[in-house]
Amino acid sequence: MFETTIPFGEPELMRASAYRLYLKELEAEAAQSGVSSRISSLSPSLRADLYRFEAGGGASEVLEVLAACVRHAKRVTIQLQFGERVVPLTVFPEERLVHCPVPIDQLLGPALTELQVMHVEPALLRPPGDEDTTLVGEPRLHSPLTPLMWELAMRGARKELLPEIAGPAVYRVTPGLELGGLHLSGALLAAVYRLRHEGSNLRDMAEWPGFDRERAARLLNALYLQAGLMVSRSHPDAVSESWFGGLGR
Repeated sequence: MFETTIPFGEPELMRASAYRLYLKELEAEAAQSGVSSRISSLSPSLRADLYRFEAGGGASEVLEVLAACVRHAKRVTIQLQFGERVVPLTVFPEERLVHCPVPIDQLLGPALTELQVMHVEPALLRPPGDEDTTLVGEPRLHSPLTPLMWELAMRGARKELLPEIAGPAVYRVTPGLELGGLHLSGALLAAVYRLRHEGSNLRDMAEWPGFDRERAARLLNALYLQAGLMVSRSHPDAVSESWFGGLGR
C-alpha cells in the first residue's frame, strides 16, 4: 500500500495541500451533521470522546487521539501533517503496535511538536498475525506503541494534563509498572521512583527537583498512557489541591 517510488528510499506520501482539498469536500458533506469529518466515520463511543476536543472549535491533538483509541481499544488510522506531507499512522491498541510508512525515529524528531491531526478514520490495515494477510503491512513498518506514546507525552505539543486525569487528584505509580526501553534517568527516574512509594498532587510535583508544572503534567500523562498511574480523588492532598486551586494558586 505504501510502496516507495521516490528515490533514496523516501516514502511516497500525499502532499498536505492536496489532502486539505480532500478534507474540504468531506467537511461540505458533513456540514449538516454538525460533526467534524475528522471523526464522523468512527465508532459512536470513540467519536463522542474525540468530539469533546473539537466542540470548542479546535482540532484534536495527536496525544488526545492516541489516548482515546487506546482507552476504547479501537484500531484507527490518524492522518498526520508532517511538514508538507501527510503520514498515515495506524494504531493497534490491543497489539500495542503502530504502522507507519515513515521511520518512527524520524516522526519523533525535532518537528514532533508540529505534528497535526488532519483526519481520523477506522483502520483498514490489520495487525501482524491477522488471517487476512493482504491487509497486513510490511513488518519493517511496524513499531511498538509504548515508546511512541511516551515520547509524544514528554515532548509533544500537549503541555497540560489529559482530561481523564486532570482536576484535584493525588497520583501514584501502579505496582509492577514496567518501563523498560524508555531510557529514564535523572529527575524523571527519581520522580517515578518517588511516585512508587508515595502519592503526590500536581502542585507539589511541580516543586520537585528538575520539575515545573509542565514537566510534571507531561510525566503524569506519559504514565497514564502506560496504564501505570493510580488517580485518587478522595485523598486529603487532592482536597488540598482543590482548595488551593480555588484561591488561584
